[in-house]
Amino acid sequence: MRWIHAAGRSLLALVVIMTGYAASGAEADDGNSRGPLTLATAGDLTGYLGPLLRGWNRTHPAERVTLVELPDSADETRAQMTTDLRSGDRSRFDVLNIDVDWTPEFAAAGWIRPLPRDSFPLKTFLPPVVDTATYAGRLYAVPYVTNAGLLLYRKDILDKEGISPPRTWAELEHDAKTIAPRYGLGGYAGQFLPYEGLTVNAAEAVYSAGGTILGEEGRRVTVDSVAARQGIGFLARGVREGWIPKAALTYKEEESKQAFRAGHLLFLRNWPYAAAQSTDSEVVGQVGVVPLPGPDGPGTSVLGGSNLAVSAHARHPGSAVRLIQYLTSERVQRQVLTEGALPPVRAALYQDPALVKRFPFLPTLRAAVLSAAPRPKSPHYDQVSLAVQAVVHDALTGRETPAQAVRRLARELDAITRH
Repeated sequence: MRWIHAAGRSLLALVVIMTGYAASGAEADDGNSRGPLTLATAGDLTGYLGPLLRGWNRTHPAERVTLVELPDSADETRAQMTTDLRSGDRSRFDVLNIDVDWTPEFAAAGWIRPLPRDSFPLKTFLPPVVDTATYAGRLYAVPYVTNAGLLLYRKDILDKEGISPPRTWAELEHDAKTIAPRYGLGGYAGQFLPYEGLTVNAAEAVYSAGGTILGEEGRRVTVDSVAARQGIGFLARGVREGWIPKAALTYKEEESKQAFRAGHLLFLRNWPYAAAQSTDSEVVGQVGVVPLPGPDGPGTSVLGGSNLAVSAHARHPGSAVRLIQYLTSERVQRQVLTEGALPPVRAALYQDPALVKRFPFLPTLRAAVLSAAPRPKSPHYDQVSLAVQAVVHDALTGRETPAQAVRRLARELDAITRH
């Protein structure tokens, strides 16, 4: 899951669980279970993971890990993982790197096993990330990579105009409408193609306005609110009035990043990886990063990232737990940042002077993660996300008003939660 999916996107899929384990409620503490493992993940775009695993394999010859890279797309990765997990004892994977929002679904289905809290230094992690790894009061995965959406902006242009980056929606809208056209730029973009990224962008708009989508771990629908209409309305108005270019309706993370780096946008909502310096960028050295704006001040980002989980059919659960301990150790987490450009879950790394010098946006990212909120927790998350994508896209394209879209979304989510 890149600095994402949200991002981030460099999803490590850890599947290390024994058949029937989740149903029995036993804890994964089989420390004597040793043997080779298969680790499944979404495409490793930066190539950092192979060297990390080679380090493990050198020191753990009896517990060698084979890396299986699934498609870069989160939706395709999830489809392949769930197909494998449903195969029972024929499952190919032992350890899974899963999107943070798949944890409740995989846990409720019995595909991954609960893990012993005392085997992992959870108090050293950024607090919000631990919540993404729990379901029904139990730990079902271990945070591996985190993420939060940020606002990227053209620092050179705002400096020339003598203004600060926007803190509110009104300021963002004003600057996108008035300043961007003077420089031949589109005003603002996010990820508005109907896929998981649109769910993230929509949730951030709703959360920033003070609303929610689901409550009580997916058992109650809460989206029919003034806040939801305000949040979806803000995005829909942007497309209708043109300060969100229509091309943004086709953007995923990578397309929006390329548009910004090519010098086509004044503002972009994306994961931090998009702010990393690149010599092929037209805006190298000209990018600033701030928290997402909200109606009256800083908004609320959706928490992204991935968690490591152990399959219910893992062949060697003890080795799987030890691998997760290795990948979440402070030394390896540092490498995840420096070699993979992925935000670590260890809190201390965000205040390391050497790392902050190399990655100046770490303090901003830390603040965004600490104030971020997860996507709606639900054992039917895939259906929830598809409903959000479809309905919000209809609002953005003008097929429905924001009020109509929110009422329709409430009806569809109510039908899903009643399953």
